[in-house]
Amino acid sequence: MTPPSAVSSGLRPIGKLAAATGVKVPTIRFYEQIGLLPAPPRTASDRRMYDDGAERRLSFIRHARQLGFDLDSIRSLLDLSDHPDRPCAEANVIAESHLADVKQKIAQLKALQHELSRMTAECAGGRVSACKVIEALHDHAAAL
Repeated sequence: MTPPSAVSSGLRPIGKLAAATGVKVPTIRFYEQIGLLPAPPRTASDRRMYDDGAERRLSFIRHARQLGFDLDSIRSLLDLSDHPDRPCAEANVIAESHLADVKQKIAQLKALQHELSRMTAECAGGRVSACKVIEALHDHAAAL
């Protein structure tokens, strides 16, 4: 049971933090282990107890992950966030680098879409021996 002092001080256990942020308990523990989320204070019975700052930080991490930022980039962005008087140019560099990666992936996906469209459009729906999908998969040199 959560101690009354923890409830009145705004602290909550890991399960409530997970529910509030949509991040699973093992993921929260992982983020603590790798240093993205600081280790929280613990109760006398060794339960982790989190404050509003931990919730904000975890929400930041979750949103950054949803946008596809890798953990190293998130670590850098969190460091910048922890020092609000620093210039934001470094954050912009990180975001621009990620944007370039996203554009490259989009180009790869468009090429994949084109190849799959070509393969399926050429399929006559007959026997596998004449199937253009199977033929294209065997002829990987002609693909992407």
